[in-house]
Amino acid sequence: MEKPKKKSRQQVYTLLVQVGRKDGDGLPKNATGGALMIYASGVDEAEAVRETVAILKQADLNPLDVTGYGTIEEREAQGHEINDDERVLMDRALSENSVVVAQLTPFFHGEESDGDLTEQ
Repeated sequence: MEKPKKKSRQQVYTLLVQVGRKDGDGLPKNATGGALMIYASGVDEAEAVRETVAILKQADLNPLDVTGYGTIEEREAQGHEINDDERVLMDRALSENSVVVAQLTPFFHGEESDGDLTEQ
């Protein structure tokens, strides 16, 4: 029985969450919604997404869509460059078994429908 390895099953996933407006969401007055770059821990990406959506709803945000970019290893395999600041936030999400919002970008005048949310 190797129960100590159970903790190592947690991984950090990079998620991009599109949010709509909701009373008390904290977005700028004229914003039509926003996007959040999030690092979330979980035993798999589905768990990370579920936990993230639940926490965002508790924070009075209105999650509409979640795009998963995988673990740090998966992102590196896809050629994504991951800077030191991102790595620190990912390490924090893993060590705290938490959801860390790395960036919030408010949308104005329907920008969320432009399709510019994907990483270039």
